[in-house]
Amino acid sequence: MKGDVTQLLRDQRVNAAAAWLVVALLVAVAGWSFVRGDLLWMGFAGAVAALALLPPVLLRHRYAMLPWEILFLAALPVVGRVFATLPATGNLATYLSVAAIALIVSVELHVFTPVRMTPRFAVVFVAIATMATAGAWAVVRWTADLALGTTFLLDPALSDHAIEEDLMWEFVASTIAGVGAGVVFAYYVRRQIGVERVAVEADA
Repeated sequence: MKGDVTQLLRDQRVNAAAAWLVVALLVAVAGWSFVRGDLLWMGFAGAVAALALLPPVLLRHRYAMLPWEILFLAALPVVGRVFATLPATGNLATYLSVAAIALIVSVELHVFTPVRMTPRFAVVFVAIATMATAGAWAVVRWTADLALGTTFLLDPALSDHAIEEDLMWEFVASTIAGVGAGVVFAYYVRRQIGVERVAVEADA
């Protein structure tokens, strides 16, 4: 029994250390975006880092971190957006990053609250959460364009029809990315259920 507790604590420390490294990377991306003057993406990277820090802040325990693999997958498109050189690559990173936020929220609900999701429901939930996040991201850009005079969404060089069409394609791409993130989450849920089942059988 003592060995099991020791192993559990060791695993928690290793996971927390790796997760904190991912959060530090996200903060670095936010800082680099600020230096480049990309304030909108700085806010996006900061939001992902803030979501990752919710569990340790609310639970007041530095080891209460999400699985580092989930955070790493969520951070990849955020970091990739910084190094994107082609508009298509940057847009893809944006869609995946939106899905990453939905993935983090879903895992936090599953791990740190009484909410439990079946694999099938997990796919649907993450896809819908991604669509909602994409809508909120569009509102943020539209508000910035109106208040700050930017052209994140309202590009004077494009017609209203072209802007609306681009926005709809963004929603389609974000939904596809959300389904992909949902599949990843469903695999995580299925694996966790399997681990819990094995643990119960071992105790029996």
